[in-house]
Amino acid sequence: MIRKAAEHDLSAIKDIYNYAVLNTTATYDINQRDDKYFADMLSEHTGKYLLAVYEDNGDIIGYVALSQFSRRDTYDITAELSVYVKADCQNKHIGTQLMEYALSYAQTENRFLTIVSLITSDNEHSIYLHKKFGFEFGGKIKNAGFKFDRFLGVDIYYKNL
Repeated sequence: MIRKAAEHDLSAIKDIYNYAVLNTTATYDINQRDDKYFADMLSEHTGKYLLAVYEDNGDIIGYVALSQFSRRDTYDITAELSVYVKADCQNKHIGTQLMEYALSYAQTENRFLTIVSLITSDNEHSIYLHKKFGFEFGGKIKNAGFKFDRFLGVDIYYKNL
């Protein structure tokens, strides 16, 4: 079941995210985030922004966020999409369901006109998922980050709703 996140979900969200920090290039964070970061995240995802979780038998196994793309007013019609799934639950279409939920939410009441994702260039699974939902390639930033002793590029994908 997918539902909006609540305060009691933050520990599981933190675990999923911090695993990605330590083990993947899905996030460009290098240091794990603390409880305050996730409490702030929840408070920032109110109103038109979304933080939702995928709950399976009482366990949170993934989450999706539609976040503020930029603090500049003109970007209010654009949101940044992030999807994270627990490592042992990947390849079970959880990410697909979370993305469907977020895109449906984004279109409700015309909350957003454009959804953007910044994806590590070698994250083939995420790129495939975005293409499956009609996201278009918008450009590449080479050597945008450095993690695990290598330079990383970022691909920009977007979808106009």
